[in-house]
Amino acid sequence: MSTNPNEVERHIFEADIVDDESPMRKSGWWRRSAEWWRRSSWVPAALRSRLAFRGAAFDAAAFTVYSPKLFLGAVWRGAVLAARAWRRWVGVRDYRDAAEHSEKLADKFIEIRELTLFRWKVTGAVALFAAAVHLVLWVCFGSLVLWTAAGVAAVTLAIVGRRKEGAPGRKPVLSGPRSFAWTMEPQVLVDAFRDAKLIGKDESLRLVERAARAGDGWAITVDLPATRKAADVVKNREALASALAVDEVQLIVERVRGRGGHAGRVFLWVADEDPYAGPPVRLPLLDADWWDAWRPIPFGLDARNRRVDLPLVWTSLLVGAIPRQGKTSAARIPAAGLVLDPYTRLYVFDGKGGKDWEAAEAVAHRFVCGDEVEHTTAVRDHLVELVAEVQSRYSRMSTLDDEICPESKITPAISRDSALGMPITAVIIDEVQVFLENSEREEVGGRKTTLGGYIADLLTYLARKGPAVGIVVILATQRPDSNTIPSRLRAVLGSRFALRVMDWRDSNIVLGEQMNTRGFDASALLTHHKGVGILRPDGDTDAGEEAVALTVRTYYMVNADWRSICERGRALREAAGTLTGHASGDDDQQAIDETAVVKALDTGTAATPEPENLPEPLAAVCHYLGPELNDREFVPTAELADALDLAPGVFAQQMGDLGCRPTRNRIPADDGETRRVRGYFTAEIRAAVERLATDEIGSDADGEDDQA
Repeated sequence: MSTNPNEVERHIFEADIVDDESPMRKSGWWRRSAEWWRRSSWVPAALRSRLAFRGAAFDAAAFTVYSPKLFLGAVWRGAVLAARAWRRWVGVRDYRDAAEHSEKLADKFIEIRELTLFRWKVTGAVALFAAAVHLVLWVCFGSLVLWTAAGVAAVTLAIVGRRKEGAPGRKPVLSGPRSFAWTMEPQVLVDAFRDAKLIGKDESLRLVERAARAGDGWAITVDLPATRKAADVVKNREALASALAVDEVQLIVERVRGRGGHAGRVFLWVADEDPYAGPPVRLPLLDADWWDAWRPIPFGLDARNRRVDLPLVWTSLLVGAIPRQGKTSAARIPAAGLVLDPYTRLYVFDGKGGKDWEAAEAVAHRFVCGDEVEHTTAVRDHLVELVAEVQSRYSRMSTLDDEICPESKITPAISRDSALGMPITAVIIDEVQVFLENSEREEVGGRKTTLGGYIADLLTYLARKGPAVGIVVILATQRPDSNTIPSRLRAVLGSRFALRVMDWRDSNIVLGEQMNTRGFDASALLTHHKGVGILRPDGDTDAGEEAVALTVRTYYMVNADWRSICERGRALREAAGTLTGHASGDDDQQAIDETAVVKALDTGTAATPEPENLPEPLAAVCHYLGPELNDREFVPTAELADALDLAPGVFAQQMGDLGCRPTRNRIPADDGETRRVRGYFTAEIRAAVERLATDEIGSDADGEDDQA
């Protein structure tokens, strides 16, 4: 791979996607015949394609191998059924039951006995007659008669004893261990869906794609019955895995979307063994001379061993996990791609204070490592600098013509133009809870807050307004709770990655509300699955369009590899002349108009007059509305719950505890009509804010009096 990004950019060609088949085979009578063959109802389904033929051949071979066993079993069941039927007939069970039902059994006793003796005589006569006929035929034609009679009897009994769909059959009290039918027989799959209560006992599945080997497992696509939803299958994946007798980590269930899918089409993949139990996989970026930050970065592998790429431009990333689950390693993977792009600018803040991020000091424009108050203060100052930079970028982009900046957003050309000075800038903070939980008192824009609360406001602004001008925010924390990361900040973080956490609540805080009810719970990950987590990509990515979330095993690189990447990134920046800030020995910050920064954060206006300890979700509501808190009269509950990524029921209960009760009000709809919706009057929200602010001022005054 070339080390010169400009040289790589010049080698771009225009091309069309073509098939491997010859054009002669795609035209004329051959194409029409092939199309008719594939679509005609006269052609058997097994002969319409090579895949279907291979599947039919496999089924035929399996049936041939198992047919003797199946035939003998059917004959035995038929003999048992025939013996039971004869016993009921000769015992006059039908007549006896009718007499018992009419309560005339005593009156019919003599008739029942006579009928029983008659049927025994008929049985004996038929047996003697059959024996005599067989004897005569055997004398005339030999043993061929006996073999023919035995064959006819066996076929008859096999037909009688064949298993019918839905028949319960005989079940032992204690059976052997269940095992998955690796041939993925359709009936096995249907029974599993019924046992998992995903379809009714009288419903079935429709086969879309025949079961086939895909990697180290089996893949199959089915359509659910009408009104059944694929989302319910994804949600109840654990129950389906139990019905299939496999571990849930071996079962991948996805809804098929796009042109070839619909709400009731499900793709299933069952691994032969635990797909995450192998050795760690080396990061592909270790072999790259450089990387383009505009390209998605290789992040890891899914259960089917397919590479998962993570876009960073236009979005942000939150990584959450308990200690020693690979959180720092997961955060360093996207950082490695940014380091290898000489046109990116890095703000690296490590709240742990170890050596995990020490190598990044050689390439970082701003670098802080430590958990003391002075380190938190430095992080605040650098973030204030970056907020001012965002404002400056918006101002400068407004003056560019439409050819350079066609959509009021940053482009690759803008980010690499040194004269414009707007490179892709990443803010990478490990152990972000160290900075967000700092309780040092601080006054910002005329209101009291804490140092951690101010940093949360700055990060919220960068995650909300920064992506359009090339700002990427990457946060990692080992304390994913609502007190550490406010909902106003979580709501604007695009991509989420949750490694193993303590319980489903922590998982939902990282991935989003009610994700556990949709089948994605990071607390269910196994302890020995290091580096394995649930990725909820940004909705703008290809992976986000196909699936809500997916389990990913991240790539792995040791500290020596990370140091090598940072050394390579420094060399690239020195060659390109883009080494700046701390890495170049220049830690001086330019003078910043903090008033403009405060105004951008809306902390100096009446729109957000809340104190620092304003409880959630009221603080998030004020930050979301901003100046609209004074301008708007009514805000629907659905809008607030969707913007803050909260469950409507939980949100309403929390707001009610703070004195804000939802009410119904009429609002204009898109069609010009009015409709009644539940929501909150902004006057009531402002009253709650002022009431809580007054309570805080009073408590502060009481504290000062006590100290005096």
